[in-house]
Amino acid sequence: MAATMYYLQDMKMETIARHLRTSRSTVSRLLKRARDTGVVEITLRPGHSRAPGLGQEITERYGIDAYVVPVPDSAGDAERLDQVAITTARLLARWFDSEMVLGIAWGTTLAAIAHHLPHKPTRGSAVVQLNGAANTRTSGVSYAGDLIAGFGEAFDAHLHHFPVPAFFDYAETREAMWRERSVRRVLDVQSRADIALFSVGALTGGVPSHVYAAGYLEPDDVGVLDTEGVVGDVCTVFLRADGTYRDISLNARATGPSPAELRRIPRRLCAVAGDNKTAPLRAALAAGVVTDLVVDEVTAARLVAGR
Repeated sequence: MAATMYYLQDMKMETIARHLRTSRSTVSRLLKRARDTGVVEITLRPGHSRAPGLGQEITERYGIDAYVVPVPDSAGDAERLDQVAITTARLLARWFDSEMVLGIAWGTTLAAIAHHLPHKPTRGSAVVQLNGAANTRTSGVSYAGDLIAGFGEAFDAHLHHFPVPAFFDYAETREAMWRERSVRRVLDVQSRADIALFSVGALTGGVPSHVYAAGYLEPDDVGVLDTEGVVGDVCTVFLRADGTYRDISLNARATGPSPAELRRIPRRLCAVAGDNKTAPLRAALAAGVVTDLVVDEVTAARLVAGR
Protein backbone atom coordinates (compact mmCIF):
# COMPACT_ATOMS: atom_id res chain seq x y z
CA MET A 1 0.00 0.00 0.00
CA ALA A 2 2.71 2.51 0.99
CA ALA A 3 4.76 1.66 -2.12
CA THR A 4 1.74 2.13 -4.38
CA MET A 5 0.97 5.52 -2.85
CA TYR A 6 4.56 6.73 -3.05
CA TYR A 7 5.70 5.43 -6.47
CA LEU A 8 2.45 5.30 -8.45
CA GLN A 9 0.32 8.03 -6.87
CA ASP A 10 3.23 10.42 -6.18
CA MET A 11 2.09 11.03 -2.59
CA LYS A 12 4.51 12.46 -0.03
CA MET A 13 5.60 10.35 2.94
CA GLU A 14 3.90 12.64 5.42
CA THR A 15 0.59 12.25 3.56
CA ILE A 16 0.99 8.48 3.39
CA ALA A 17 1.76 8.38 7.14
CA ARG A 18 -1.45 10.29 7.95
CA HIS A 19 -3.48 8.05 5.62
CA LEU A 20 -2.10 4.86 7.18
CA ARG A 21 -2.18 6.33 10.70
CA THR A 22 1.49 5.67 11.30
CA SER A 23 4.76 7.59 11.47
CA ARG A 24 6.90 8.93 8.64
CA SER A 25 9.79 6.69 9.76
CA THR A 26 7.53 3.61 9.49
CA VAL A 27 6.57 4.62 5.94
CA SER A 28 10.27 5.01 5.11
CA ARG A 29 10.96 1.49 6.42
CA LEU A 30 8.04 0.10 4.40
CA LEU A 31 9.40 1.68 1.22
CA LYS A 32 12.89 0.33 1.88
CA ARG A 33 11.48 -3.15 2.46
CA ALA A 34 9.54 -2.91 -0.82
CA ARG A 35 12.80 -2.16 -2.65
CA ASP A 36 14.83 -4.82 -0.83
CA THR A 37 12.29 -7.59 -1.48
CA GLY A 38 11.83 -6.74 -5.15
CA VAL A 39 8.26 -5.43 -4.84
CA VAL A 40 9.64 -2.16 -6.21
CA GLU A 41 12.44 -2.14 -8.78
CA ILE A 42 14.20 1.07 -9.74
CA THR A 43 16.09 1.10 -13.03
CA LEU A 44 18.42 3.89 -14.12
CA ARG A 45 19.39 3.89 -17.79
CA PRO A 46 22.43 5.95 -18.82
CA GLY A 47 21.60 8.28 -21.69
CA HIS A 48 24.12 6.74 -24.08
CA SER A 49 23.94 3.13 -22.89
CA ARG A 50 24.13 0.41 -25.53
CA ALA A 51 22.51 -2.06 -23.13
CA PRO A 52 18.93 -2.08 -24.51
CA GLY A 53 20.07 -2.63 -28.10
CA LEU A 54 22.61 -5.27 -27.11
CA GLY A 55 20.02 -7.10 -25.04
CA GLN A 56 17.58 -7.18 -27.93
CA GLU A 57 20.23 -8.44 -30.35
CA ILE A 58 21.37 -11.23 -28.00
CA THR A 59 17.74 -12.20 -27.37
CA GLU A 60 16.99 -12.44 -31.09
CA ARG A 61 20.25 -14.15 -32.04
CA TYR A 62 20.21 -16.86 -29.35
CA GLY A 63 16.51 -17.21 -28.56
CA ILE A 64 16.93 -16.39 -24.87
CA ASP A 65 15.95 -13.57 -22.50
CA ALA A 66 18.98 -11.30 -22.11
CA TYR A 67 19.44 -8.68 -19.39
CA VAL A 68 22.40 -6.43 -20.24
CA VAL A 69 23.65 -4.43 -17.25
CA PRO A 70 24.85 -0.91 -18.17
CA VAL A 71 28.44 -0.24 -17.06
CA PRO A 72 31.03 2.32 -18.21
CA ASP A 73 33.70 1.05 -20.61
CA SER A 74 36.22 2.06 -17.96
CA ALA A 75 34.68 -0.18 -15.29
CA GLY A 76 37.01 -2.82 -13.87
CA ASP A 77 36.29 -6.54 -13.59
CA ALA A 78 35.24 -6.30 -9.93
CA GLU A 79 32.77 -3.47 -10.59
CA ARG A 80 31.25 -5.28 -13.57
CA LEU A 81 30.87 -8.45 -11.53
CA ASP A 82 29.20 -6.57 -8.70
CA GLN A 83 26.65 -4.91 -11.00
CA VAL A 84 25.80 -8.23 -12.67
CA ALA A 85 25.45 -9.85 -9.25
CA ILE A 86 23.00 -7.16 -8.07
CA THR A 87 20.77 -7.58 -11.14
CA THR A 88 20.90 -11.38 -10.96
CA ALA A 89 19.99 -11.39 -7.27
CA ARG A 90 16.94 -9.22 -7.94
CA LEU A 91 15.76 -11.38 -10.84
CA LEU A 92 16.19 -14.55 -8.81
CA ALA A 93 14.20 -13.08 -5.91
CA ARG A 94 11.43 -12.23 -8.36
CA TRP A 95 11.28 -15.72 -9.90
CA PHE A 96 11.96 -18.08 -6.98
CA ASP A 97 8.99 -18.80 -4.75
CA SER A 98 7.37 -21.32 -2.42
CA GLU A 99 7.37 -25.03 -3.35
CA MET A 100 10.21 -24.48 -5.84
CA VAL A 101 13.68 -26.06 -6.10
CA LEU A 102 16.73 -23.91 -6.92
CA GLY A 103 19.90 -25.58 -8.19
CA ILE A 104 23.15 -23.73 -7.43
CA ALA A 105 26.56 -24.23 -9.05
CA TRP A 106 29.22 -22.76 -6.77
CA GLY A 107 31.80 -20.27 -8.02
CA THR A 108 33.13 -16.71 -7.83
CA THR A 109 30.09 -15.20 -9.55
CA LEU A 110 27.61 -17.12 -7.39
CA ALA A 111 29.38 -15.92 -4.25
CA ALA A 112 28.93 -12.33 -5.43
CA ILE A 113 25.23 -12.93 -6.14
CA ALA A 114 24.67 -14.42 -2.69
CA HIS A 115 26.02 -11.22 -1.14
CA HIS A 116 23.21 -9.18 -2.75
CA LEU A 117 20.22 -11.47 -2.21
CA PRO A 118 17.25 -9.82 -0.50
CA HIS A 119 15.36 -11.79 2.12
CA LYS A 120 12.24 -13.33 0.58
CA PRO A 121 10.52 -15.86 2.87
CA THR A 122 9.15 -18.92 1.06
CA ARG A 123 7.47 -22.17 2.16
CA GLY A 124 8.34 -25.69 1.11
CA SER A 125 11.23 -24.56 -1.10
CA ALA A 126 14.69 -26.10 -1.44
CA VAL A 127 18.18 -25.12 -2.57
CA VAL A 128 20.36 -27.93 -3.93
CA GLN A 129 24.06 -27.92 -4.75
CA LEU A 130 24.61 -28.94 -8.39
CA ASN A 131 28.27 -29.99 -8.33
CA GLY A 132 30.73 -31.31 -5.78
CA ALA A 133 33.36 -29.04 -4.27
CA ALA A 134 36.01 -31.25 -2.67
CA ASN A 135 39.54 -31.60 -4.04
CA THR A 136 42.89 -32.96 -2.85
CA ARG A 137 43.50 -29.84 -0.72
CA THR A 138 40.09 -29.22 0.85
CA SER A 139 36.77 -30.88 1.56
CA GLY A 140 34.99 -27.93 -0.05
CA VAL A 141 32.46 -27.97 2.79
CA SER A 142 33.39 -24.52 4.11
CA TYR A 143 33.34 -22.78 0.72
CA ALA A 144 30.37 -24.46 -0.98
CA GLY A 145 28.48 -24.96 2.27
CA ASP A 146 28.58 -21.29 3.19
CA LEU A 147 27.57 -20.33 -0.34
CA ILE A 148 24.56 -22.68 -0.42
CA ALA A 149 23.60 -21.57 3.08
CA GLY A 150 23.48 -17.95 1.92
CA PHE A 151 20.85 -18.79 -0.68
CA GLY A 152 18.93 -20.92 1.80
CA GLU A 153 18.82 -18.13 4.38
CA ALA A 154 17.66 -15.60 1.79
CA PHE A 155 14.63 -17.74 0.89
CA ASP A 156 14.10 -19.71 4.13
CA ALA A 157 14.67 -22.81 2.01
CA HIS A 158 15.72 -26.35 2.93
CA LEU A 159 19.33 -27.15 1.93
CA HIS A 160 20.62 -30.18 0.04
CA HIS A 161 24.42 -30.36 0.00
CA PHE A 162 26.33 -32.54 -2.48
CA PRO A 163 29.27 -33.99 -0.51
CA VAL A 164 31.34 -35.38 -3.38
CA PRO A 165 34.53 -34.17 -5.12
CA ALA A 166 34.36 -31.65 -7.94
CA PHE A 167 36.22 -34.26 -9.99
CA PHE A 168 36.76 -37.91 -9.17
CA ASP A 169 40.17 -39.41 -9.81
CA TYR A 170 38.58 -42.19 -11.83
CA ALA A 171 35.43 -42.29 -13.97
CA GLU A 172 34.66 -45.72 -12.48
CA THR A 173 34.51 -44.20 -8.98
CA ARG A 174 31.95 -41.67 -10.15
CA GLU A 175 29.82 -44.39 -11.71
CA ALA A 176 29.91 -46.39 -8.47
CA MET A 177 29.08 -43.36 -6.30
CA TRP A 178 26.13 -42.48 -8.52
CA ARG A 179 24.59 -45.83 -7.52
CA GLU A 180 24.77 -45.01 -3.80
CA ARG A 181 21.40 -44.13 -2.25
CA SER A 182 22.77 -41.09 -0.40
CA VAL A 183 24.08 -39.62 -3.66
CA ARG A 184 21.01 -40.61 -5.65
CA ARG A 185 18.84 -38.72 -3.16
CA VAL A 186 20.64 -35.45 -4.03
CA LEU A 187 20.61 -36.27 -7.75
CA ASP A 188 16.84 -36.72 -7.49
CA VAL A 189 16.43 -33.26 -5.94
CA GLN A 190 18.62 -31.81 -8.70
CA SER A 191 16.39 -33.41 -11.34
CA ARG A 192 13.36 -31.63 -9.84
CA ALA A 193 14.93 -28.15 -9.98
CA ASP A 194 12.72 -25.37 -11.33
CA ILE A 195 15.61 -22.91 -11.69
CA ALA A 196 19.33 -23.52 -12.21
CA LEU A 197 21.71 -20.67 -11.38
CA PHE A 198 25.27 -20.78 -12.70
CA SER A 199 28.00 -18.84 -14.43
CA VAL A 200 30.63 -19.91 -16.95
CA GLY A 201 34.22 -20.67 -16.02
CA ALA A 202 37.16 -19.28 -17.98
CA LEU A 203 40.60 -20.85 -17.93
CA THR A 204 42.52 -17.57 -17.77
CA GLY A 205 42.29 -13.79 -17.37
CA GLY A 206 40.06 -11.38 -15.47
CA VAL A 207 38.51 -12.45 -12.17
CA PRO A 208 39.70 -16.07 -11.99
CA SER A 209 37.09 -18.82 -12.00
CA HIS A 210 37.24 -20.74 -8.74
CA VAL A 211 37.59 -24.15 -10.38
CA TYR A 212 40.84 -23.05 -12.07
CA ALA A 213 42.23 -20.89 -9.27
CA ALA A 214 41.66 -23.09 -6.21
CA GLY A 215 43.50 -26.31 -6.96
CA TYR A 216 40.70 -28.35 -8.51
CA LEU A 217 42.79 -29.25 -11.57
CA GLU A 218 46.26 -30.73 -11.76
CA PRO A 219 48.74 -29.34 -14.32
CA ASP A 220 48.28 -32.47 -16.43
CA ASP A 221 44.52 -31.88 -16.45
CA VAL A 222 44.99 -28.33 -17.73
CA GLY A 223 47.22 -29.69 -20.48
CA VAL A 224 44.52 -32.16 -21.51
CA LEU A 225 41.93 -29.40 -21.64
CA ASP A 226 44.16 -27.34 -23.89
CA THR A 227 44.78 -30.30 -26.20
CA GLU A 228 41.05 -31.02 -26.47
CA GLY A 229 40.19 -27.41 -27.35
CA VAL A 230 38.31 -26.56 -24.16
CA VAL A 231 37.41 -22.87 -23.70
CA GLY A 232 35.67 -23.08 -20.31
CA ASP A 233 33.08 -24.88 -18.26
CA VAL A 234 29.50 -24.80 -16.99
CA CYS A 235 28.98 -26.47 -13.58
CA THR A 236 32.51 -28.00 -13.90
CA VAL A 237 31.57 -29.72 -17.18
CA PHE A 238 34.01 -28.59 -19.88
CA LEU A 239 32.96 -27.21 -23.25
CA ARG A 240 34.61 -26.53 -26.59
CA ALA A 241 33.87 -23.34 -28.50
CA ASP A 242 31.09 -25.07 -30.46
CA GLY A 243 29.38 -26.31 -27.29
CA THR A 244 30.43 -29.96 -27.63
CA TYR A 245 31.45 -31.82 -24.48
CA ARG A 246 30.57 -35.54 -24.60
CA ASP A 247 34.00 -36.82 -25.71
CA ILE A 248 36.11 -34.59 -23.44
CA SER A 249 37.84 -37.10 -21.18
CA LEU A 250 37.73 -35.09 -17.93
CA ASN A 251 33.95 -34.80 -18.12
CA ALA A 252 33.64 -38.50 -17.30
CA ARG A 253 35.07 -37.60 -13.87
CA ALA A 254 33.09 -34.36 -13.33
CA THR A 255 30.24 -34.23 -10.83
CA GLY A 256 28.23 -31.34 -12.27
CA PRO A 257 25.19 -31.85 -14.50
CA SER A 258 25.93 -32.22 -18.21
CA PRO A 259 24.38 -29.76 -20.68
CA ALA A 260 21.83 -32.45 -21.57
CA GLU A 261 20.83 -32.73 -17.89
CA LEU A 262 20.78 -28.94 -17.43
CA ARG A 263 18.44 -28.54 -20.39
CA ARG A 264 15.77 -30.51 -18.49
CA ILE A 265 15.51 -27.66 -15.96
CA PRO A 266 12.82 -25.18 -17.10
CA ARG A 267 14.63 -21.93 -16.26
CA ARG A 268 18.42 -21.74 -16.50
CA LEU A 269 19.83 -18.42 -15.35
CA CYS A 270 23.43 -17.67 -16.31
CA ALA A 271 25.28 -14.66 -14.88
CA VAL A 272 28.44 -13.48 -16.64
CA ALA A 273 30.87 -10.59 -16.17
CA GLY A 274 34.32 -10.06 -17.67
CA ASP A 275 36.04 -10.14 -21.07
CA ASN A 276 37.60 -13.53 -20.34
CA LYS A 277 34.11 -15.03 -20.07
CA THR A 278 33.09 -14.25 -23.68
CA ALA A 279 34.40 -17.49 -25.22
CA PRO A 280 32.92 -19.83 -22.57
CA LEU A 281 29.64 -17.88 -22.68
CA ARG A 282 29.45 -18.37 -26.44
CA ALA A 283 30.12 -22.10 -25.87
CA ALA A 284 27.37 -22.31 -23.24
CA LEU A 285 24.92 -20.64 -25.63
CA ALA A 286 25.92 -23.09 -28.37
CA ALA A 287 25.28 -25.96 -25.94
CA GLY A 288 21.75 -24.64 -25.31
CA VAL A 289 22.07 -24.48 -21.52
CA VAL A 290 20.95 -20.85 -21.08
CA THR A 291 17.36 -19.58 -21.04
CA ASP A 292 18.05 -16.30 -19.20
CA LEU A 293 21.31 -14.35 -19.29
CA VAL A 294 22.54 -11.47 -17.14
CA VAL A 295 25.70 -9.98 -18.63
CA ASP A 296 27.58 -6.71 -18.29
CA GLU A 297 27.46 -4.26 -21.20
CA VAL A 298 31.12 -4.58 -22.18
CA THR A 299 31.03 -8.39 -22.31
CA ALA A 300 27.72 -8.25 -24.20
CA ALA A 301 29.30 -5.98 -26.83
CA ARG A 302 32.17 -8.44 -27.31
CA LEU A 303 29.71 -11.34 -27.58
CA VAL A 304 27.70 -9.57 -30.28
CA ALA A 305 30.86 -8.50 -32.15
CA GLY A 306 32.13 -12.08 -32.17
CA ARG A 307 35.30 -11.30 -30.23
